[in-house]
Amino acid sequence: MKKLREIMTTDLSVCSADDTLTEAAKIMTDHNVGAVPVCGANQELLGMITDRDLVVRGLARDKSTSTKVSDVMSGKLYSVSPDTSVQEASSLMAEKQIRRLPVVEKGKLTGIVSLGDLALEEKSNLAAGHALEEISERPQIH
Repeated sequence: MKKLREIMTTDLSVCSADDTLTEAAKIMTDHNVGAVPVCGANQELLGMITDRDLVVRGLARDKSTSTKVSDVMSGKLYSVSPDTSVQEASSLMAEKQIRRLPVVEKGKLTGIVSLGDLALEEKSNLAAGHALEEISERPQIH
């Protein structure tokens, strides 16, 4: 069974909790991504900031663009190890309604697996489809 270390994205752009919303948005724009992991000085995962966080927890609540990422990021995260199977990750993503799953090893962020990564795996196409179906059918938990 294929492990996440074989399919995860490892070329990650991250931001710090002290970065501003503008800096996070610029990272998203520059790298064409909708989510950026928030890490501490030693690459430990602190949270995730998404384009939705910028809008719903930032702009919609009249936060300034100089607001710190830590004020709007999602802090409650699920993560897995690089040795987690693709099937286990797909199941977790479906159950918890997550589109991006951080991969952590020895306390440090080492990668991210997205529904797109799962969809590229021939054997996990069904699992990715199921995960997307589960995420899309239920109301967003935020």
